[in-house]
Amino acid sequence: MANCPKCGRKLTILDWRPNCPECGVNLVYYGMEERLLNEADAAEAEHARLQKRIDRLKASFIGSKLTIIRIVLSILPIAALLLPLCNVTYSGPFIEETTTGVNAIEIYNLVSSLDFDALFTMIGSSLLGTSFIGYAGALVCILLSLVMVIVSLLMLMLACSPKGNPRNITLNSIAIVLAAASAIFFTVFSNGISAVFPEFISGSVGIGIFVYIAALVLLLGINIVIAKKGVEVKYKQCFVGGLPAEEYFELVEKGTDIKIIREKMAVALEAKEAEKNKEKKEEVKA
Repeated sequence: MANCPKCGRKLTILDWRPNCPECGVNLVYYGMEERLLNEADAAEAEHARLQKRIDRLKASFIGSKLTIIRIVLSILPIAALLLPLCNVTYSGPFIEETTTGVNAIEIYNLVSSLDFDALFTMIGSSLLGTSFIGYAGALVCILLSLVMVIVSLLMLMLACSPKGNPRNITLNSIAIVLAAASAIFFTVFSNGISAVFPEFISGSVGIGIFVYIAALVLLLGINIVIAKKGVEVKYKQCFVGGLPAEEYFELVEKGTDIKIIREKMAVALEAKEAEKNKEKKEEVKA
């Protein structure tokens, strides 16, 4: 059973009245003022923490000219994927030679309709196995590289967090390595398939993959520059019970007695009230 919050008497099921039978204190309202103060402090403290996150979010996007440029450079690699990443040429005795440029849209259509059983069969082939390993590797690497770019774009919201800069640089570096690996894998596929069917099919790396890698290098470069120069985060001043949030959190972290914190809050609120009254008097005089 519960105990009386004032005198500590153990309450039984027979003590149904709102007052303690020992000291007579109202069990419902006792300490309510203190509880309300604690809840108000907790709400203001949570708002102060949230405000810091919002301030960092703003700085990540519009904290400086470099961060604004970074937004454009973060989208540029995705746009580059719309250019031909590779070219496949079909020819033959009775076929007019045609060259098809493959971009991100073509890759999406290819992957969505890909027969994986047939692909694994071709990979296991002694004649075309190496070529189709290159084919599969090129697809996987370019798709993973795109995933890194999208994740990096989304993570811009946390770019001013303590781990923001290392995370952005790591994601960009992985995307570049995967893009380069994709080009190498496609070259393996192209050389292998051309060796088997030299008169019918050939392939070459397209301009798109070079533009894509160049865009990623630019993005990596600006993230390195931002990491070195830093981005100034303009934090909005928040208060907890009249105290600056930083001072309040420091006192709580030190384990300062709540009564001492309340006394400091009272002094801070009195000073604010006095400042407001002074401003009002000056406005009346003016």
